[in-house]
Amino acid sequence: MTPPSTATASPHAPTPTQQQAIDHGNAPLLVIAGAGTGKTATLAQRVAQLVGSGADPTRILLITFTRRAAAELERRAGHSVARRLGRPGHEPALSLPWAGTFHGAGAKLLRAFATDVGLAPNFTIHDRGDSEDLMALVREELRIDVTRRRFPSAATCMAIYSRIVNADEPLAQVLRAGFPRCAEWEEALDTLFGAYVDAKQAQHVLDFDDLLLYWAAMLADETIAPRVRALFDHVLVDEYQDTNRLQGTILRRLKPDGVGVTVVGDDAQAIYGFRAADVRNILDFPASFTPAASVVKLETNFRSLQPILDAANAVMADGTEGFAKTLTAVRGPGSLPRLVTVRDEAEQARFVAEDVLVQREHGSTLKAQAVLFRSASHSALLELELLRRNIPFVKYGGLKFLEAAHVKDVLALLRFAHNPRDRVAGFRGARLVPGVGPATAHRLLDAIAATGATGEALHALDVPPAASAGWRDLATLCAALTTSTSAWPRELDDVIAWYTPQLERLYDDADARAGDLAQLRRIAGTFPSRERFLTEMTLDPPTATSDRPAAPLLDDDYLVLSTIHSAKGQEWRSVHVLNAVDGCLPSDMATGSTAEIEEERRLLYVALTRARDRLTVVVPQKFYVTAQSRHGDRHVYASRSRFLTARVCARFEETAWPPSDAATAAPAAATDAPRVDLTRAIRAAWRR
Repeated sequence: MTPPSTATASPHAPTPTQQQAIDHGNAPLLVIAGAGTGKTATLAQRVAQLVGSGADPTRILLITFTRRAAAELERRAGHSVARRLGRPGHEPALSLPWAGTFHGAGAKLLRAFATDVGLAPNFTIHDRGDSEDLMALVREELRIDVTRRRFPSAATCMAIYSRIVNADEPLAQVLRAGFPRCAEWEEALDTLFGAYVDAKQAQHVLDFDDLLLYWAAMLADETIAPRVRALFDHVLVDEYQDTNRLQGTILRRLKPDGVGVTVVGDDAQAIYGFRAADVRNILDFPASFTPAASVVKLETNFRSLQPILDAANAVMADGTEGFAKTLTAVRGPGSLPRLVTVRDEAEQARFVAEDVLVQREHGSTLKAQAVLFRSASHSALLELELLRRNIPFVKYGGLKFLEAAHVKDVLALLRFAHNPRDRVAGFRGARLVPGVGPATAHRLLDAIAATGATGEALHALDVPPAASAGWRDLATLCAALTTSTSAWPRELDDVIAWYTPQLERLYDDADARAGDLAQLRRIAGTFPSRERFLTEMTLDPPTATSDRPAAPLLDDDYLVLSTIHSAKGQEWRSVHVLNAVDGCLPSDMATGSTAEIEEERRLLYVALTRARDRLTVVVPQKFYVTAQSRHGDRHVYASRSRFLTARVCARFEETAWPPSDAATAAPAAATDAPRVDLTRAIRAAWRR
């Protein structure tokens, strides 16, 4: 989930550098868009300029990191086209059929070229949970000896495999750098991953990584690559600093000469290395082509006041790599950001809670304020303090819609009917039948794989007597789905009708979960076919579910708590940044190399540039060591973050909290008060 924010739009008249990017010709172009510099508006107007100059919208590949971002760019581009035509308020219905994510475009291309690349036309796409299930099944079939030492979980195995693919790194290197505790299993993991790939191909399924891997492979094969390249005259990529090595390879292979390529991003906001994003993609982009790509820098900031930008500029000036830039505020001067020192984490929580309420009394709603932190655990004490003070808040993250068990059950039935070789979907569907356990489910799926049994033939399979009635009903459903001539989404209605008794049997909160299935049915009605529905639900899942609802709000106004990673792209009127100390920011887990340190520096930059009017960075002096609490008051003293150098701190107003004045000092004992000796009472209590 993405935290809400107050959007800031750039003015209607582009700045000179924005106009330079908008009007650029067909030569390769890199737009370095600093924080709050109107990146989205610039990209939308460049799309509008291309369309207005005669470019075919159906031959424009526009890559963003979410489908919602693509839709917003389409909307803004349509608005820009209307203004170019002198018809503001009458936006044309600009359609960019190739606007979406890398994975979405890859899925669409693979549907179009499935038979050319050896894929079955009815292949299905596994989400991460399904992929982990298949990895677990394959490991079980390999009978890997896990009794000697604990073998990595299916989720860890998938994380290792995904890193290998997306970072284009060998297994040994991935284990050494990111999973050292799994290094002893290198040989077994190599065997497991090979068998996992074989299983996917045998079952006609792809995982998320395959959508990029197959696309890159298509472009490496000169019998197919020219046909793929011929589909696009222009390729525009947003947030290029967040692409991984495989995505960079796809772009270079798609447009080897760079003609028609525009990438937009900010190397100073490259903070997703843990997801295999590679900042080298944007740093090395100009030199990827001959002649080198043009570079246009957007440095006019429409979001923050200048003192906030001065602090952010100072942080990045100490960096060791990247495109130098200096953000300049359109909104002008303001008060200095604050660097507040507190005694410990508990004091930090009290300070932030009190300061939030003070700002609320001065007219800043809770929603206009955010508290940002490096890791989710850093807000624990603050959350308790907010609860004590009855301050409503939302912390972003949690279970996604498609991760809810009951939603996955229904989708598994649809996937199995669509592709009977999808063993993960079949296993989940078979287990829904009362009386069918794991062993029976495996045996039934083996029979299906051996005989190709589908539809009515499922009735002939041998099942235990306790499961015969339920299996007969499931076989009837699968037969109907296989031969269905009903218009979509009637098929989903049939699945939900069969599943409803299972829902009531399996879950105590069946009524709440039924609401999710009704929502799923409404979503299905927006797609033309079962295939499109299954593909799009995997690539662009909704986020809300009753399986694990978001924290309830006390009223319509609430404070936003968010990790810095989740806050990227957002903004608030006021921002508090917690734990600006070494070990937290930078994290003690990310100080092993210069590259890791520089990514942590960029993380602080992202946090600072989320603030529009007011910025507060908090520095606790000590942290209590929970594991040693039985020995008394054990704590460690923290050093101010290495990124807050003297030159950076000069851009802040440094204060301590609570202020040491007479108002906050402890009251002196009254000289005429009677003296009381409690020693006897304490001893008596101890002897009870």
